[in-house]
Amino acid sequence: MSTAEQPDDGWDQSADPWIRLMAKGDPNRVFLLDGAMLDLCGAVHGLDVIDVGCGEGRFCRMLAKRGAHMTGIDPTAKLIAEAKRRQPDAVFHEAKAEALPVADASMGLVVSYLSLLDIPDYKTAINEMMRVLKPGGRCVIANQNGFATASTKYWARDEDNNKLHWTMDNYSTERPCKAEWAGISVINWHRPMSAYMSAFLHAGFVLESFDEPVPKAHVPEAPDLFSTNRRVPIFCTMVWRVPAK
Repeated sequence: MSTAEQPDDGWDQSADPWIRLMAKGDPNRVFLLDGAMLDLCGAVHGLDVIDVGCGEGRFCRMLAKRGAHMTGIDPTAKLIAEAKRRQPDAVFHEAKAEALPVADASMGLVVSYLSLLDIPDYKTAINEMMRVLKPGGRCVIANQNGFATASTKYWARDEDNNKLHWTMDNYSTERPCKAEWAGISVINWHRPMSAYMSAFLHAGFVLESFDEPVPKAHVPEAPDLFSTNRRVPIFCTMVWRVPAK
């Protein structure tokens, strides 16, 4: 898709509410995905890591506390400015995932934490992840499942507003979709799981791990998180490795 054909993604206008949400704490990240992503990243002390779609740098700071040498990229200027302000010892670039501003085979780990669905040309971005990783390097992904992004209604409900079942349609058709929550209004991209799997495999990655995290226990701070994700695992995690030469 050419730049002229791409819709305004809304991130410039949504940067401030995003920063506020990250400061407050997004329950899906705090109670569901953070632990899973940190476990998948593993030992990062001394490792060169690039966070593709780093936003205001939240996960960069978490990995830096574990000793990683962090580089973050994001196309939204205000988010990169906030990331630099909060972590001046890391490297941040205002850049797109389709053209990572780092050298070939320079990174030991690539992280994409709920950013693939924001990237218009995901195939080029995945090829870029392959390009910048060293042989044996890994790419750790968290993403929304395709059946989640194929829904506009989310839950079908009865007359008492009880959740009956998850709804979706046009699963196989890749398309931009508006996502709105917490004052944020952005374009996410719906793609079937096969599209992502095929893109990583075509780029030369080898799949090491795939999971659909669910809460391990009831979360008092986010009571709906447990029941919703137990019934419908909205997110998936993946680890892809570059073959060692």
